[in-house]
Amino acid sequence: MSDQDLIEALAVPHRARAAYQRMLQRGAVLLPLVRANLSHPSASVREYCCKFLDHYADEDAFRELIAMLDDPDPKVRASGLHALACDRCKEGACRPDEALVLPRASRLLASDPDAHVRAHAVGVVGLSVHTRREAKAALVDAAQDDPSPMVRKKAKWYLPGGPIHRRTAPRPPRRPRPADQPAI
Repeated sequence: MSDQDLIEALAVPHRARAAYQRMLQRGAVLLPLVRANLSHPSASVREYCCKFLDHYADEDAFRELIAMLDDPDPKVRASGLHALACDRCKEGACRPDEALVLPRASRLLASDPDAHVRAHAVGVVGLSVHTRREAKAALVDAAQDDPSPMVRKKAKWYLPGGPIHRRTAPRPPRRPRPADQPAI
C-alpha cells in the first residue's frame, strides 16, 4: 500500500484505524504528505492528519494546525486543539507559539457550537493560565457561563484552587543549601 493509499484509506471507516496505525509506524517521513492532506475533502482524513501531527508535529506544522481550528467539522477542530495542547503524545519537544494559539483557542472556548470542541479549547487555554490574564478571564467566563456542565467543570480544574491549576503551578525556586550544611 502506497503512502497516498494510506491517506485515502483514512476516509473509509472500516480501514481508517489500521491505516492510521500504519502511518504512525512509518513516522515523521510522512509529515509532508500529512500536511498536504490537511485540506483533503474528507473530514475523516483531515481529523486523522491532525491526530498524526499530534505525534509528529514540527514547528512548521503548528501554523497549519492552528488553521485547522477553522475547519467546518467539529471532530477536526477538536483533534487540532488536542494536537496543539498535548505534550504526552509528541515525539519531539517543540510547542506552538502561545501568542498565536491562545486567541484562537479562547474564541473557540467562548463561541464554538460544539461542547466537545469547547472542552478541548479549555485544555489549550489552560496551558496559559499561569502566565496570561486573558487565559484566566476566558476560563472564568467558561466556568460560569458555558451551557455544558462538562465544559464548566473542566474550566474550573484550570482555575486557581482547581486540581490542574495546582499541579501545573510554577514551583518556587529552591533556596541554595549553605556550603557548611551537608547534603542529606
